[in-house]
Amino acid sequence: MRRVLILFPDEWDLLAASNPRHAGRFEFAFAGFDLFRFPENLRLFTFDALRFIAETVRRHHGRGIDAVVTSDEQFGPYLAAPIARGLGVPHADLEAVLTIQHKYYARLAMERFAPEANARFGLLRAGAGEPPLPFPFYAKPSKAAFSVLARRIDSRADLERLAQFGWLERVILRRLVRPFADVMRAHSRLTEDPFSMVAEEILEGPQVTASGFVRAGAVTMLGTVDSVMYPGTDQFQRFEYPSALPPEALARIDALARRVIEGLGLRHGMFNIEMRVEPASGMPRVIEVNPRAAGQFYDLFERVDGYDVFEALLALQCGEAPVITRGAGRQRHAASFVWRDLKGEGLSRWPSRREIGELARRHGEGHLMVYPKRGADLAREMKWLGTYRYAVFNTGGATREEMLENFAAVDRDIDFHPRGRAT
Repeated sequence: MRRVLILFPDEWDLLAASNPRHAGRFEFAFAGFDLFRFPENLRLFTFDALRFIAETVRRHHGRGIDAVVTSDEQFGPYLAAPIARGLGVPHADLEAVLTIQHKYYARLAMERFAPEANARFGLLRAGAGEPPLPFPFYAKPSKAAFSVLARRIDSRADLERLAQFGWLERVILRRLVRPFADVMRAHSRLTEDPFSMVAEEILEGPQVTASGFVRAGAVTMLGTVDSVMYPGTDQFQRFEYPSALPPEALARIDALARRVIEGLGLRHGMFNIEMRVEPASGMPRVIEVNPRAAGQFYDLFERVDGYDVFEALLALQCGEAPVITRGAGRQRHAASFVWRDLKGEGLSRWPSRREIGELARRHGEGHLMVYPKRGADLAREMKWLGTYRYAVFNTGGATREEMLENFAAVDRDIDFHPRGRAT
C-alpha cells in the first residue's frame, strides 16, 4: 500500500481521496489547513512556513511516505517541494516553483525564451511616479492566489483605490504572502519583494487552461479547458472540456505550454497554464503558470477521457509514469459551473449542511460544492475578488446540450441566493 501525504487539501482533494477505488491501495495523511473554512483559517495568523516544513518532515520521517501531493494554490507547491525533498520522495525543483509563483520573476524568465507569448509588464513601485505601462493595464500582486486584488486599472484613481485597505485587511494580506517570502529568502536566490505589485498588459481573446505534467523533464499534455466568463466581465462562469477551439489552435497551445515549462525549469510535477488566444493572429499568450494540479478539473478529464487525474497525480509523485487515456470516458462533454454573486448581496439564508447534502443527492450525477459566506467575510471577498463564488457544480453529458441541462436542473433547484440562480 502506498502512503501519500496531501498538503493543504481542499474540497476536491478530499472528495477524490475518499473514492472507494483507492481503498487498500493508498493510505492518506493530511497536513495544513483550509483558508476558506472557519475556524481552520485562523491558523493563518500564526502560520510559520519554515517551521511547518521542518515539523512536517520530522513528523513523517521514517513512516514510509511514498509521495507528497498538493493542488493548493496559495501554499501547496512551494511547501510540497522542500517537504518531499526532506522525505526523500519525488519533488519539483524549489527555485523553479518559486520563480513560477512570483509573477514578476515568471515574466522576466518568459521574456528570455518566449517573448512573443509574454505580456508587457513592469513592477508597480509605491511613490515611483508614472506606472510602468500606459493605462489600461492589469495590476496583480507578485505573489497571490485566487485572483485576489487582480484588477483592471483604467486610471490613476483606480490605482490609488486598489491600495486602500483597513488594518485587518493589511494583516491578512501580509500573512497570506509572508510564508512565500520566508521560503523564498531561505531557499532561493530571488530577491524581489513578493509583497510588490506587477502591472501587466491586458491580453485579449478566448481564455483557456492547458493542463499537463512533467516527469524527468519530459512534458505530457493532458488537455485544454475553455474558460467561459460571465458576459461583460472577467469572472469565470464555467470551465468546459474538451475545448471548442480547432485542432490547429490546440496544437499551438500545447507547443507553447511545453516551451514554457521547459524554459521555466520545471522538471517534475503537474501544472496548468492560463492563456488567451489572440483573435487576429490565433497565437496563444500566457496569463500565468501554476505548478500544481487543478483539483476543480479532476473529474472533467475522467468524464471525457476515462482516467482519474488524481490517481495520475498520485502515480507521478510516487515516481511512476501516469496512465493516460484519450476519449475513453463515459461522457463526451464536461464542465465545472460557477455560481457567482456579482453584486455582493450574499445568500438570502444560510443553507444547512443537511439541505446542501439533499440538494447534492437529488443531482447525484455531478459534484456540488457550496461556499456560504456573510458579513465581513462576504464584504472582503467582494473587495478582493470583485464577486462572491457561492457554489460550484461539476457535471457532464453525452452531448453539450445534455451537460447544460444537468446544470440548469440544479440552477432551478437553488433557492438560498436572492435570485435563486446564477447572477
